[in-house]
Amino acid sequence: MRFTDFTHHDLLLLLQGLGVSVALFVATAVIGLLLGLSWAMLRYYRTPLLAPLAALLAELLKNSPVLVQLFLVFFGLPVLLQTDLTPVEAALITLSGNTAAFVYVIAVSAIESVGREQLETARVFGLTRWQILRRVVAPQAAAFGFGPLTGLLVNQLQVTSLISVIGVVDLTKVGAILNVRTLKPFIVWTVIGLLYYLMARLIASSCARWEARLRAHNQWKGL
Repeated sequence: MRFTDFTHHDLLLLLQGLGVSVALFVATAVIGLLLGLSWAMLRYYRTPLLAPLAALLAELLKNSPVLVQLFLVFFGLPVLLQTDLTPVEAALITLSGNTAAFVYVIAVSAIESVGREQLETARVFGLTRWQILRRVVAPQAAAFGFGPLTGLLVNQLQVTSLISVIGVVDLTKVGAILNVRTLKPFIVWTVIGLLYYLMARLIASSCARWEARLRAHNQWKGL
């Protein structure tokens, strides 16, 4: 089998799997980012009960295998809640939560990287906690955290390949289907690997451009 031996049906199947992987990655990245930042804000404002709870949840999610989390959500959550859960829904919940845990760690580290003297100076000038967060902390924290966030997004793209074990027909699952049909694992998995590589490069280059623009803006603002 050569690369040119892929049939029209095979290419459509690859595109379908690629679409599923991209859609789940984008959805879980957005949800995880929003959740992680929300948890970090609970810590920033020292919200009683909720801040320690968010820290504990993030600690559990970032220090346990994603595959175990996936099985717990897919097989355990429906039993616990007495409801049905599709493979895609289970993948969405699991990957969003896992992404949120790492975003939380990055956000907290980025916030704490801002010098205490800047915060004290802002308070002296009468800025409220929200104004300090928006005008002093957020721009510098964003510039600091963009690099780690890029690495996280690339890693989470690779993690999406695990969802095939619960029946989601993503890019990896399509690779397994084509491998069984063709019995040519080297060709099939090379194509799958190249598609993941191209997606990872696209994410990294896009984030690099955004980071450069953000740093240039912050420097112009004198931060």
